[in-house]
Amino acid sequence: MAIKSTIFKANVQIADIDHGYYADHALTLARHPSETDERMMVRLAALAIQAHQLNDLCHGDATLAFGAGLSDPDDPDVSLTDFTGRKRVWIEVGQPEDKPLTKACSKADSVIVYCFNHASEIWWKGIEGKLSRLDKLQVWRIPTDASQALAQLAERSMQLQATVQEGAITLSSTQGSVHVEPVRWK
Repeated sequence: MAIKSTIFKANVQIADIDHGYYADHALTLARHPSETDERMMVRLAALAIQAHQLNDLCHGDATLAFGAGLSDPDDPDVSLTDFTGRKRVWIEVGQPEDKPLTKACSKADSVIVYCFNHASEIWWKGIEGKLSRLDKLQVWRIPTDASQALAQLAERSMQLQATVQEGAITLSSTQGSVHVEPVRWK
């Protein structure tokens, strides 16, 4: 019998000062048995960083949601889908291969990767040339110490405040506060 995903609930108050986006999001995250708290929390941070796109691209007429993640490799980790079914933003977390990213670029208006662990530099050196022609793709590096600190905020039921300012995000809860400054690689 297969091990089931663990369900996490997060109420996130997002204050994106850079984009003038202020909203509360009640989120459900299904953490696959092979997914770490670190990866799950990077997914949550990625959603908070890109939440402003809900208004900027779709004027609020869209759905910002977590995908099936590790359970379905053809589904984004986070996506913004407008009400016509068009994928406006496709977000991947980790170190995806070039072929799924190429496929994602053909399905979505914008594809964003947030890589985060100690092997990210090796992954990027090996794949950078293959991804250079993908105009719709952005690649961001979350520093390893920040992603590991995010894991410490993980709880089955979370109350989080996310503040986005000057390109960085600070996630805070009763467990503490983590400041993340993503670095753009592409």
